[in-house]
Amino acid sequence: MEKYIVVIGGVLSGVGKGIATASIGKILNEYGYKTTGIKIDPYINYDAGTLRPTEHGEVWVTNDGGEIDQDLGSYERFLGIDIPKQNNITTGQVYKAIIDRERKGEYLGETVQFIPHVPNEIKNRIRAASKDYDITVIEIGGTVGDYENIPFLFAVKGMEREFGKENLMYVLITYMPIPSHIGEMKTKPTQQAIKLLQENGIIPDIILCRGKEPLDDVRRKKIETYANIKREFVISAPDIKIVYEVPVNFERENLGKKILTKLNLKPQKEPNWEKWNSRLNNIRNPSTSSRIGMVGKYLDIGEFSLRDAYVSINEALVHAGTALGIKPKIEWIDSKEIEQQGTKMLENYDGIIIPGGFGTTGIEGKIKAIQYVRENKISFLGLCLGMQLAAVEYARNVCKLKGAHSEEIDSNTQYPIITLLPSQQKAMRESLYGGTMRLGAYAACIKRGTLVYKLYKKEGRIKEDMKKSLEPYRLGKFPQPQTANRKPQTEYIIERHRHRYELSPEFEKTLEDAGLIFSGHHHRLDGVKLAEFLELPEHPFFVGTQAHPEFRSRFLSPAPLFLGFLLATKR
Repeated sequence: MEKYIVVIGGVLSGVGKGIATASIGKILNEYGYKTTGIKIDPYINYDAGTLRPTEHGEVWVTNDGGEIDQDLGSYERFLGIDIPKQNNITTGQVYKAIIDRERKGEYLGETVQFIPHVPNEIKNRIRAASKDYDITVIEIGGTVGDYENIPFLFAVKGMEREFGKENLMYVLITYMPIPSHIGEMKTKPTQQAIKLLQENGIIPDIILCRGKEPLDDVRRKKIETYANIKREFVISAPDIKIVYEVPVNFERENLGKKILTKLNLKPQKEPNWEKWNSRLNNIRNPSTSSRIGMVGKYLDIGEFSLRDAYVSINEALVHAGTALGIKPKIEWIDSKEIEQQGTKMLENYDGIIIPGGFGTTGIEGKIKAIQYVRENKISFLGLCLGMQLAAVEYARNVCKLKGAHSEEIDSNTQYPIITLLPSQQKAMRESLYGGTMRLGAYAACIKRGTLVYKLYKKEGRIKEDMKKSLEPYRLGKFPQPQTANRKPQTEYIIERHRHRYELSPEFEKTLEDAGLIFSGHHHRLDGVKLAEFLELPEHPFFVGTQAHPEFRSRFLSPAPLFLGFLLATKR
């Protein structure tokens, strides 16, 4: 029988439910249980694809092309597994599925109502995502008491009744504020959260108490009394500097064994945290550091700045740093400021990253930054839009193609280095915008002898059995690199994508003749080759990729390009 753990937030958002969910999953993995995570987002959007990064943070992309809340990225980074898009459930998905079914007559004349149809649809989706796993950790987004959470709380309560209480448990994550004018940790928000949960028929089995300081015995006793649970199930979760310490901290209070006790399970193996703790020690005690400039555009929102738009890049640098003993000191640079003030602000960086993005804002600032790092031999990594702008910069300043640009930015450019392919243009004319994007995992054939090849080979990321691996990556309008009459390329890598415009095959030879190397291509079945990687051989490290390798970086398995980039910053 599958087991379920439902993670619910207290009366304050942003308390770290995603990290706690990922940490619980990691702990249970260490006890020998195959574990996955589900993120429930109560918003009516179908997915996160159309949400602004400055409002909702980064859009996480799955192998199968899902555009998901960034918490799913935390699950993958901690658990070290690929999680499909079905593991993200939104209100929009639930109601759309029900309405589509009703329009097709699949309810056979029934009156479609909230009960039972909405909870049943939610439960069916949870069961589908939980298939083949021992334990599923379900994070319900938002906070207890939100109107939009009610259908999901009702559904999981129904699962408790159907599967039995021994197969489903609840974890409440709550915040313990310390008002500055009082100087005392307060339990009232936690009491309110417990009360609101009880109104939905739910009593928490375990309470994780977030706060600036560890939970003391006085507060633990008060919560024990109010929640009517034993104090051993009230867990302290103080603020920490390194998110990957969370599962280790939880285990200091034996959270894993307490969860297994609640679920009537026994440990399948003894946890081994040796490698995990070794990487943590490298974060705490790095042998050196690198100053990394992240030249982005999604940084400002009113009077505040939002770095969550690039959280996966940040984590990929951390992962690489833990393996190399290098602390990446990341500083965010608004590309609009480079447009206004010039590139002098880039002088003291060891490396520069240009991340992905959409739209025209700050583009010229990014191009100026790329020219500066290319000419001054500063380590450079261009991701998605970053690679495209690297090609534009090279075309302008090395190939002397004046005014070269991306058609996304300048539709009238004489030299459209970045463009839509004919098949994409046709789809756009037919308003099939979704069919114009490359979303999810795609294969790229890698050229031997290149820097990109060496980096992926060193980390064991080069795959060779193309035929066996072909089908899972045959997505959308962009089938994978093999045709019936072409001998299959046997060495390739897999990375995730989220973009629409491509580097024009018409300009590849011009750029190559001027010294740029395209070290990997995605081969479409119609014979078109799409550039996936570029590099500059005479440069210490100048690499661009059309993909988003940060989405396949894990705490214990860093992304090859980030390893190469960070190592190059110290040469």
